[in-house]
Amino acid sequence: MMTTYFKGLKMNISLPLSKIGAILCLLMAFTASALTLQEAKKEGFLGELPSGYIGIVKSNQEAKSIMDSVNEKRLAHFKAIAKKNGLSVSQVAALAGTKFINKTSSGNYIKNSSGHWVKK
Repeated sequence: MMTTYFKGLKMNISLPLSKIGAILCLLMAFTASALTLQEAKKEGFLGELPSGYIGIVKSNQEAKSIMDSVNEKRLAHFKAIAKKNGLSVSQVAALAGTKFINKTSSGNYIKNSSGHWVKK
């Protein structure tokens, strides 16, 4: 029997070692397959927008989750910078968008002024 703590709850788990091993393998496989922002950009799922945010180039649920998370964090940063400098959030986001596009690696996607995704 194995005692485990999960968010303050004490649980006694009685599983054969083979099942525990199988569960650990599944968890490791799931973690290993998780995309990072850089991988999603390199694979062509995500790209940089002039607005300062990340956009979907090719539909992929995992990439969309990454995009949502990154955009939420970026918005929080943009708001803080805007407040500190007496600017609008859209002004800060547009300045950041230019910087992000300039820093984007060759071969990754950016959205051009015509609204089309192009490889940098």
